[in-house]
Amino acid sequence: MPIDPSATIAPTARIHPDAVIGPQCVVGEYCVIESDVAMGRGCVLEPYVFLKRFTTLGEENQIGAGTALGTDPFDKRFTGERSYLKIGNRNIIREHYTISRGTQPESETVIGDDNYIMGSGHVAHNSVVGNGCTIASCALVAGHVTVEDRAFISGGVVVHQFSKIGTLAMIGGNVRVNQDALPYCLHSDFNITPKGLNLVGLRRAGIARDRISSLKQAYRLLFFTGLKLREALERIEREIPNEETLHLVEFIRQSKRGIPRPRRAQNAGDDQE
Repeated sequence: MPIDPSATIAPTARIHPDAVIGPQCVVGEYCVIESDVAMGRGCVLEPYVFLKRFTTLGEENQIGAGTALGTDPFDKRFTGERSYLKIGNRNIIREHYTISRGTQPESETVIGDDNYIMGSGHVAHNSVVGNGCTIASCALVAGHVTVEDRAFISGGVVVHQFSKIGTLAMIGGNVRVNQDALPYCLHSDFNITPKGLNLVGLRRAGIARDRISSLKQAYRLLFFTGLKLREALERIEREIPNEETLHLVEFIRQSKRGIPRPRRAQNAGDDQE
């Protein structure tokens, strides 16, 4: 049966016969659920939620009033082919939020597990948000963006398409993310600028003190020694290798949009070869 008998469905909700509503779900007043939608156990939709086709929700997601999930991408190249929005488990997505499905046929937008996404914002087509992230109100995440686990994106942030935000990065309010935001670091200013390590986030994540000291040393090698970027990365690998520093090195090497630099370091090590 597409609607599990234990689900609670408001009388004004409209659910396509082909949609799958899992056990103990709650569907509020005036919700609309199209065909090719599946909701796992224990999901809660507040009133006026719109789930468009090709959208999948895992378990125990809470979706705020007026949210629209699986919308057609805001992309002039989109011609209507099947694509997907896949949302994991235990996410909280607050009021008046929109998340689009992919642009290219059979492509997907992906939201992981345990994310807290506040109201009145947007995640665009083909983006990937990891696990345990926080995205504050009025932040706009463009297409093909990757947000790694446990990143924090403050209110009013705009993230340029194809940018990447590293794990445990924190982006301050109203920042324009037009380069790849370094893992483990704080970023602010109008154009994204690293301001040191995200010490509060690192400690809350349980990162050991010696690992944080290694990240501090890596940050100095990158920006305040005058080394070329290649040389700094090689020294980090050789002198202070651990899980976090090696992830930082790999993130920088794989960057397509380049990384920002602190203001005092912008004239140091500019040759990235």
